[in-house]
Amino acid sequence: MGIAAKRLHLHRILDEMKNAQLGLYSRAIAVALLLLFTTPSLFANNSKETDSSASDGISKKEEIKAYIRHHLEDAYDFSLFSYTSEDGAHYYVGAPLPIILLDEGLQVFSSSQFHHGETVAKAGDKYYALYHNKIYRTDAEGTIVYDADHHPTNIKPLDFSITKGVISMLITCLLMFFLFRSLAKSYAENGGLPAGVGRFFEPIVLYVRDDIARPNIGEKHYQKYMSFLLTVFFFIWFLNMFGLTPLGINVTGNIAVTTGLALLTFLITNLTGTKDYWLHIFDPLGSSMPWIAKIPLYIILIPIEVLGIFIKPFSLLIRLYANMQAGHIVLMSLIGLMFIFKSWIGSSLSFGLAFAISLIEVLVALLQAYIFTMLSALYFGFASEEHEH
Repeated sequence: MGIAAKRLHLHRILDEMKNAQLGLYSRAIAVALLLLFTTPSLFANNSKETDSSASDGISKKEEIKAYIRHHLEDAYDFSLFSYTSEDGAHYYVGAPLPIILLDEGLQVFSSSQFHHGETVAKAGDKYYALYHNKIYRTDAEGTIVYDADHHPTNIKPLDFSITKGVISMLITCLLMFFLFRSLAKSYAENGGLPAGVGRFFEPIVLYVRDDIARPNIGEKHYQKYMSFLLTVFFFIWFLNMFGLTPLGINVTGNIAVTTGLALLTFLITNLTGTKDYWLHIFDPLGSSMPWIAKIPLYIILIPIEVLGIFIKPFSLLIRLYANMQAGHIVLMSLIGLMFIFKSWIGSSLSFGLAFAISLIEVLVALLQAYIFTMLSALYFGFASEEHEH
């Protein structure tokens, strides 16, 4: 079969898997009961589609891998779901987002022009194509030129587009603003007592203050770091929870996002570091021995201390990124197994495992926010150390 037929079949399997993911969250209990009494084809494609897949040269495993990659990537449109009609037309339900490029001037247009990577977009006298989720300047036909290593050589403009991940972060910021604004207002109106949703968030705020900030930073300096610690805790937690919704927004599984968060911790730690903090790095042994005796040791110790300045934020970004990315990969892989087993036993087991993993991921979402906040507070404690410490 041709490329068009392969693309159509791939679209269909993507639709089916996305619908399975939606059903996992919205109809979990009902489907779990139905699995015990329904036919073997409940979560599987029919044999005709399986044969078509083989004839098209696309294995089921390759289709599942493509779906997982698609789920993990950011997107230039906010798609809720998609479906393929009987006549082969593929439809997306969602909203396009603005594309903002810096390419010999500012180029702004709607992501709907790409039609999810299937067409070429035109902005002024320039044409752009979406290739492997990156935007390249092309000709009117969307030609991509490759080098000897099969890497695109087309001009790649600076991309400042509003992606699905950016929209998710903006929504999270607005949600946090209104939630904690109402919490502050309830304090003012009720004599220091929270009301409404504030009753749920107040113990968490107090926990961050009394069990994370104070013990790790110290009574004297913890208050100047509280705003960042609270912000980063709830920001990561809310984003992690959004990633577990049927929308499937994998923001904290994007290494660029976790790098930005870790960079903030790195800058705050080193810009607020006291004289004793820097003295500990470049003179870790202090006055315990004369300088002539410390020189051989410092050849090794000082580079290690300096390297630790950069290793600490690196461990933050990798830990958050790897845990959330791995969770999504495992969950999507278990959903994909439903289409491989093609039996009510295999599909029900896959569903049960996926449902159990999704529950564990709810705890992991909170745990990763806690770990990032705890380690940030620990680094701030190092930065605010004084001579008596």
